[in-house]
Amino acid sequence: MLDAVVVGAGPNGLTAAVELARRGLSVEVFEAADAVGGGARTEELTLPGFRHDPCSAVHPLAVRSPAFSAMPLGRHGLEWIHPDLPMAHPFPDGTAAVLSRLIGETACSLGPRDAGAYRRLMAPFHGRWDTLAADFLRTQWDGLPRDPLTYARFGMAAGQSATLLTRTRFRDEKARGLFAGLAAHGIAPLGSLGTGGMALMFALAAHECGWPVPRGGSQAIADALASYLRELGGTVHTGFEVKHLDDLPPARTFLFDTSPTALARIAGLGNAFPRFRYGPSVFKIDYALDGPVPWTAEAARRAGTVHVGPTIGEIGEALRAAAHGDDPAVPFLITAQPSIVDPTRAPEGKHTFWVYGHVPSGWEGDATEVIERQIERFAPGFGDLVLARATAGPPELAARNANYVGGDIATGSVAGLRLLIRPRLARVPYATSHPAVFLCSSATPPGPGVHGMSGHHAAKAAWRHLRQGAA
Repeated sequence: MLDAVVVGAGPNGLTAAVELARRGLSVEVFEAADAVGGGARTEELTLPGFRHDPCSAVHPLAVRSPAFSAMPLGRHGLEWIHPDLPMAHPFPDGTAAVLSRLIGETACSLGPRDAGAYRRLMAPFHGRWDTLAADFLRTQWDGLPRDPLTYARFGMAAGQSATLLTRTRFRDEKARGLFAGLAAHGIAPLGSLGTGGMALMFALAAHECGWPVPRGGSQAIADALASYLRELGGTVHTGFEVKHLDDLPPARTFLFDTSPTALARIAGLGNAFPRFRYGPSVFKIDYALDGPVPWTAEAARRAGTVHVGPTIGEIGEALRAAAHGDDPAVPFLITAQPSIVDPTRAPEGKHTFWVYGHVPSGWEGDATEVIERQIERFAPGFGDLVLARATAGPPELAARNANYVGGDIATGSVAGLRLLIRPRLARVPYATSHPAVFLCSSATPPGPGVHGMSGHHAAKAAWRHLRQGAA
């Protein structure tokens, strides 16, 4: 009998498997797709030689994740590449606010009326990333924070909505737009509690860690985890769809890197998560381009990530529309251009470009036209460079990754308290009514993002269960 079986080979499932294998347990992973990765995959979606990331592309929370930092992933092929600027937020006049590795450079880009306010906001937390990240990405049941004072101070700002934080801290549109764009990574209305914390965390990550991309694509993260797991004696099976627990070999414990509804169905737990809700979706386009994106703002040409949609008003309306089931009209776009720093992503002289805008859950429309119209506002002539495109709305995203129910790439709504209380209110959120079954996906704390921490914490919970059983 195996010690542990993990269902799903996304970053969290692989992290959970590694954590258990490092403790000397026998572990096997079963993945329905033909390759490991889940939300961290890389494929030729458009033309030969153009390597695209179907979901995650830029990884501010991965590069110094407490889980990944404890693993020798570099020895297993993972190499991080940093663009000149982590992020740029262009405006119609050709200028841009920038998120730089340097707090001062970011502050200056926001204009004289908000530069000081930005420095004051960041000052208490600068230089404390490793401690703060460990505290922020921990679970509430997993002991006290390492630095309670800094954690409490961060929480006072982080608990606010992005709307409140930007309106009270900043005076002009550049700072407000930049922060609203950071908060939009959470795919929740800007007035939701905690969205200010998302913006603050992403800003701090840029200053402390950068917003890097893995050489060769996001697949490199999953491949490194799988390689390390095999080194530890674990086994990975791909192309193996699990429909019932009986499909799996006997084991002392089972961990699911799946949606909560999938776990309940496979494990026969009925309506185990009655209050769990999925959030809005996105419309994703991957482009093969004949050259770099012709951004009007010079800073945007040097940034790995570019936010398209200048004002907090536009960003807020785009998120509101997605949350309320309305068609996108003027979408806010999160874009990435990894090939400006990673030549392995496209043939010489060509480029890949990654973009998504927010749409309602399960939306079946085509947002290609409105997305490209928005890009052209800030990069005139973009359409002339398009060699090929691969589009994916909510149905395609859900078909590609079963965890993305309705196209929800966060595997569960993050609005309000749902980021903290997921998948249900429980002392150990990874445990289920079945004592040997645990949930380790991003539907559990600390939530979405490629950082492996949900898998890390779930593995600790499973390990405690196994130790108790052996006692």
